[in-house]
Amino acid sequence: MMLNKSVRIIEEMQYPTGLFAAARPDAKTGYNLAWMRDNVYTAIGLEAAGKIESVRKNLRALLNVLLKHEYKIDWAIKEKPKHNYQYIHARYDPLTMEEIWEQWGNKQNDAIGALLFKIGDLEEKGIKIIRNESDLRILQKLALYLQSIEYWNDKDNGMWEENEEMHASSIGACVAGLKKISKVVSVPGDLIEQGENALSKLLPRESASKDTDMALLSLIYPYNVVNKKQAEAILKNVEERLVKEKGVIRYIGDRYHYRNGEAQWTKGFPWLAIIYKKLNKPDKYAHYMRKTIKAMNEKGELPELYYADGVGHNENCPLAWSQALFVVGLEG
Repeated sequence: MMLNKSVRIIEEMQYPTGLFAAARPDAKTGYNLAWMRDNVYTAIGLEAAGKIESVRKNLRALLNVLLKHEYKIDWAIKEKPKHNYQYIHARYDPLTMEEIWEQWGNKQNDAIGALLFKIGDLEEKGIKIIRNESDLRILQKLALYLQSIEYWNDKDNGMWEENEEMHASSIGACVAGLKKISKVVSVPGDLIEQGENALSKLLPRESASKDTDMALLSLIYPYNVVNKKQAEAILKNVEERLVKEKGVIRYIGDRYHYRNGEAQWTKGFPWLAIIYKKLNKPDKYAHYMRKTIKAMNEKGELPELYYADGVGHNENCPLAWSQALFVVGLEG
């Protein structure tokens, strides 16, 4: 029942193009737009529910977006970008597939890593996403793009689209993506190794300014690019410092929707549940799934976040990414 409801909620957020709104198509907050990273995580949820055609349609739509902007990728491969607008954008109009041109934290290398990871992962499982030579060409160019920007040494805005610095979660996503897609396209030998070296130097920190950050959970799931000791350190820090009553704060001092304290993001609960399920810790898994269900509204929707007091939530509800992780928690 809960699974079917959540899948239905997610499917209602998919546009005819195949792209998903971050929250809902009629959102007035800008969350009617499509983020590349959010779309990949949403596809992961639908894959867990066995909705392979929706997943295929979504990931091929993301490839269509990149093919539409292939000229820009060619420029970035030819010469390392010097300005933010020269990077591949992470957010698009879901109907026209055009870039959103306002100034914001657009350098999000992890979004490229996420897409490479999921396409490579599905191809490895025998689920065909790649349609033709054009798709192969653009995937090859994404690997060359990550080489050109020197992702292992590139200050980006990270998962939370904020200040530019080296983010472990961004480097790890690129490492995971390049590993997976290397079975499909040619990836220069040292490209993965340089990322792994940079990642090991940063961990268990997320960045110079953040020692603990919810984004680090991605290195355990879905990317699986950390060893047992690193994973344990990440989980210990997140649980001791970031877990709250209605969600997980992104990091200490987070000012987004700050109201007498940091906002509590619902996606953190199913994320932790998935990880503990994979670590074969059923009690911890059940604990975080119960907390996820308590964070839902009366419609079974997971909002983006609750304010610090844990009472009200913001209007980005449901958040596709959160709902998708809950589906993975149920089915993954």
